[in-house]
Amino acid sequence: MHTEIDTEKENQAIVTAYRNLLKACKGTLEKGDKKLIREAFNLSLDAHKHMRRKSGEPYILHPLAVAQICAEEIGLGTTSIVCALLHDTVEDTHITLDVVRLNFGDRVAVIIDGLTKIGGVFDQQDKSMQAENFKKMLLTLSDDVRVILIKLADRLHNMRTLDSMSAKSQLKIASETLYVYAPLAHRLGLYAIKTELEDLATKYLEAENYNFVKEKLQETKSQRNKYIKQFIEPLQENLLEQGLKFEIKGRPKSIHSILNKMKKQNIPFDEVYDLFAIRVIIDSEIENEKSDCWKVYSIVTDFYKPNPDRLRDWVSTPKGNGYESLHTTVMGPKGKWVEVQIRTKRMDEIAEKGYAAHWKYKDKEAQPSDGGLEEWLSKVREILENPESNALDFLDDFKLNLFSDEIFVFTPKGDLRKLPFNATILDFAFDIHSELGGKCIGGKVNNKLVPLNHQLSNGDQVEILTSTKQTPKEDWLHFVVTAKAKAKIRDYQKQEKMRSSQMGKEILERKFKQDKITFNSENLLPLLHYFKLPTVSELYFQIATEKIDKTKLNIAEIIEYTKARKQEESQQQAHKKEHKVSGNFAKDAVIIGDDIDLPYSFAKCCSPIPGDDIFGFVTVGEGVKIHRTNCTNAISLMSNYGYRIIKAKWANSSLDKSQAFITNIKVSGIDSVGIVSTIADIISKQLQINMHAISVSSKEGMFEGSIELEVYDTNQLEELMNKIKASSALIKVYREDMPSAT
Repeated sequence: MHTEIDTEKENQAIVTAYRNLLKACKGTLEKGDKKLIREAFNLSLDAHKHMRRKSGEPYILHPLAVAQICAEEIGLGTTSIVCALLHDTVEDTHITLDVVRLNFGDRVAVIIDGLTKIGGVFDQQDKSMQAENFKKMLLTLSDDVRVILIKLADRLHNMRTLDSMSAKSQLKIASETLYVYAPLAHRLGLYAIKTELEDLATKYLEAENYNFVKEKLQETKSQRNKYIKQFIEPLQENLLEQGLKFEIKGRPKSIHSILNKMKKQNIPFDEVYDLFAIRVIIDSEIENEKSDCWKVYSIVTDFYKPNPDRLRDWVSTPKGNGYESLHTTVMGPKGKWVEVQIRTKRMDEIAEKGYAAHWKYKDKEAQPSDGGLEEWLSKVREILENPESNALDFLDDFKLNLFSDEIFVFTPKGDLRKLPFNATILDFAFDIHSELGGKCIGGKVNNKLVPLNHQLSNGDQVEILTSTKQTPKEDWLHFVVTAKAKAKIRDYQKQEKMRSSQMGKEILERKFKQDKITFNSENLLPLLHYFKLPTVSELYFQIATEKIDKTKLNIAEIIEYTKARKQEESQQQAHKKEHKVSGNFAKDAVIIGDDIDLPYSFAKCCSPIPGDDIFGFVTVGEGVKIHRTNCTNAISLMSNYGYRIIKAKWANSSLDKSQAFITNIKVSGIDSVGIVSTIADIISKQLQINMHAISVSSKEGMFEGSIELEVYDTNQLEELMNKIKASSALIKVYREDMPSAT
């Protein structure tokens, strides 16, 4: 009887989810669309009938939820909804791509194929393979961007239901989300989804900090609402007098962005002044949009004094991802800075739903186009289709370019070019044409001569100077920021290296012949070990460029020496195995995995101590490194090397005074006589905590210091930081690389 009741409830939940999906599509469905969605639902329901999610609920609820996100939150049409309903069928069930093609046509089959291919991007056991898959994923994006939009909807639903996963899976999935999916959502203009993905990822990666900010926002909610009401009252009255149709919203900043600000500026929550933004959305005809936005700006600044350095005009020149809005920061009542965003209804929809707001995806073969997106995709395509480009380099460069702010510069003829923030003359040259970049020797910015590494600013007019004798240099990589420039420079260097390596090989072959030694891999290997080089081609290159002097190269002597060293090392290794040495920690401080007996040590980048959430990372040759889950390197490690992450926990949560752990705190504030003495007194005398090192510098009336301490756990560290803060209102204290409530 109990099973029947559960089945009945589940069936009802499926029916409700399906009806909600149809409601979300209402108003966009054309003739035959409802039937097509029903067919996709039936096929997916049948394919997943025996499958359940980790939470225990029927699997079909997941594709239904993804389809609803596509329709409701991204604004996609029938083709995308059908693909969302079927997105896991080819990968996880008996349904083949041919079955999908037969029932729903080529376009749906192509998208499903793309979704299937990118499913395992982060599941590879090898980082270079992972990066290669990421390139393939982006090639699919350049064919049909709906693949990525549906994948983002899939990831959003997975993040919303992450509670049912294991702790290890939560960390891995949250890290991937923050590493790639949130920046992709940002680049595609899906700000609402990008914000939610960041907040959900932070919830699992920095649980303590996330909950702290969430509680603080809840505590200050009524006070914030009261202030927003006071701020907008005079504006509403004046906007109505001007005959404008409008809506004003006050929205809090995301938890992720608040935490980021706390980290970057090293400030507590109470000192984050822009916790919310006011958004004025006007109902305006498209031809009057710009003038109406500036009219609202004029009204806002009549009442509140603006900060001239904080005006951002993305109405006249939209961002590369289509975002249009007018931003200003004004001094509101009670001396508080308030960010005001002014936009029209159309702009607001684009801001929330990105490029999807421009498109009406139905059952059309033709791809909708948009200048900004097409321009960006063509740049991505150009880099991806270069067979020489290194996947790992590409992934890092692309990741940086996804989130970078933009600047707008002009060619000598007045054409507008969009480049990432911090772009240089050289980036501009490569953006115009690869050959121009390779021959660039400098430029003129606003008619003034500038060097290659000159950073451009908004509104600059740029002219490139070239020379036929110029070739790309390796040190250019230190100051270019665009993926295209980096890829082209690396390609040139690679080609040059190959030519030099070939020459080096010929030189070395002659040397082997002179010394009457056989030229083979067995005799080349000792040379690699001796010169500590990774590859034979690097050995050839160093000989060609005379980094290794061929006249002083005694091959026979090196071969004999290397053999003797190898024997010595193998003896030492055997001795080490007999006497396994632990690091600078108690033998049983940490339990790894299911009590696996592996040597481990604490990562210096984050110095974990008992009370921190931790994980283990299996290194090559150094055992397991223990990191904090909110370590600055954690996201990259968990995203790129998920297969090398293992569970780790403290063996004993209670205070163990037999073992101390190293950690670092930062102190800063207004310099005054005896301030260092006060801090040292609290640490050494009052709390009797051992200090390993202390360094303090003072500049322009402010001081900043770093202190390395021995503590037993996070409770003792928190007590210490609270005491330091309580000793003087002039002192701020926080744990290194982490925001703090103190």
